[in-house]
Amino acid sequence: MNHLKNYLIAFLVITAIGCVKVNTYDILIKNGQILDGSGQPSYIGSLGINADTIAAVGKLENTKGLKEIDATGLSVSPGFINMLSWSTESLIIDGKSESDIRQGVTLEVMGEGWSMGPLSEEMRQEQQRTQKDFKYDIEWTTLGEYLEFLQNKGVSTNVASFVGATTLRIHELGEANRPPTTQELENMKTLAKTAMEEGAMGIGSSLIYAPAFYADTQELIELCKVASQYDGMYISHIRSEGDYWLEAIDELLQIANEADIAAEIYHLKAGGKDNWSKWETAIAKIDSARNAGLKITTDMYNYTAGATGLDASMPPWVQEGGYGKWAERLQDPAIRKKVINEMKAKGDGWENLYFAAGSPEKLILNGFRSDSLRYLTGKTLGEVARMRGTSPEETAIDLVVQDSSRVGTVYFLMSEENVKKQIALPYMSFGSDAASIAPVKPFTNYSPHPRAYGNVARLLGKYVREEKIISLEEAIYKLSGLPASNLKIKKRGTLTVGNFADIAIFNAETVIDKATFDNSHQFAEGMVHVFVNGEQVLQNKQHTGAMPGRVVRGPGYKTRN
Repeated sequence: MNHLKNYLIAFLVITAIGCVKVNTYDILIKNGQILDGSGQPSYIGSLGINADTIAAVGKLENTKGLKEIDATGLSVSPGFINMLSWSTESLIIDGKSESDIRQGVTLEVMGEGWSMGPLSEEMRQEQQRTQKDFKYDIEWTTLGEYLEFLQNKGVSTNVASFVGATTLRIHELGEANRPPTTQELENMKTLAKTAMEEGAMGIGSSLIYAPAFYADTQELIELCKVASQYDGMYISHIRSEGDYWLEAIDELLQIANEADIAAEIYHLKAGGKDNWSKWETAIAKIDSARNAGLKITTDMYNYTAGATGLDASMPPWVQEGGYGKWAERLQDPAIRKKVINEMKAKGDGWENLYFAAGSPEKLILNGFRSDSLRYLTGKTLGEVARMRGTSPEETAIDLVVQDSSRVGTVYFLMSEENVKKQIALPYMSFGSDAASIAPVKPFTNYSPHPRAYGNVARLLGKYVREEKIISLEEAIYKLSGLPASNLKIKKRGTLTVGNFADIAIFNAETVIDKATFDNSHQFAEGMVHVFVNGEQVLQNKQHTGAMPGRVVRGPGYKTRN
């Protein structure tokens, strides 16, 4: 009798097993540390992908994949969002976006003041004329057309952009240092409206540079009112990150309040040793505004040096009218003398990064247009001045004229202690402020800031694993869920069923940046697999060549027939 009973039990068990449904996915990622992008505790689980979409996530049982990846010992997270990308041109030249893909970045957000549209015919011709290492035909006019151009050409990352306040200004005023007329401002607002309906994320500004510097607060408020109507964001390289830092934060808060718009401060930092102590006051301003109901957020790169050009060492008045006028004025002895005197002093209402750095030894020259000057790449301004037997100020002026460019420059300005405090802010996300490139020509014609290759990996390796400034869960949230929420992006940023399958799979014990200021063209390590819209672009640490990137549009997007 017992034998019969055991037989029946075994039969029923086998039958039940046979009836269990096995879910099959196009791709199954198994046994990884799931970090879903929400900031909640991680867990060991699996994730199923069908086509371009996350079909299942959790402690999945009775599943298999047409393709399976064993993620044992690896972390599985949403793809990361680069809140400040300068891949506007590099993606045209090489759509593989390798320096960012190899860090798990799956969305490049562009538009810091300058965006690739809207362009007037004059702007198009000027942009074509001034191309140097990156040569390409300009086949678009509006910002939306540019983004679609990238998608159609083929890119490995998704792409998005703010519309640049500088671009709107140049479209109507050129490089003039004056307020717009009533009609010009209306034209700028109409262009902003079009860009928002094409899917721009909002208005982006960069207020330490000419001609952006010439825009007053009211002009920016009027543009932001347009973006606000479409639920967009205002994002800004504020008017000062040094001597007038607190006043510049006040201006951003005023714009956010009067335009009724969410606002973000690009690469939050206190530049110059004399300003490092302003940190607590600055954060108190931001926190107070947030507590009062304003939607204020920030982003950063994880380094004590920034990178821009020698234009940030010279007063805006000498740059009025664009590079040609600037270079012409610098060759006038009287003007030259005045510029030198102003370079040596704290900027009177403008951001003097040369003065803030405190020494020409803290300026590294890293980008030249002219082949004949590229041998100076990687040298400090002080070194070049000694080589030439001229003062650092004279040397900077000579280089701008001789190179027919603003000359790419790295400035050492920030405090490591403040960098760590910034990372810990609950509303901080991250942006490289650099192009996504690779160690091949034409990118090797210049020496980029190492953030181009290492900003995300440096966060995860140095500041999370080694220094434990924040947890891994919080870091992933700040790289994915938080910026996606700030931008109001749908179906991205978290490992949620129904979201697009933008996935980063990495080794949290080995991920690290390798790029340095002496040798910046080095890929980060530790990223193993990356998926964009369900298609694998990084497989076993090697780029697959796939380019499934799409345009990601803001909340104001309207489909046009």
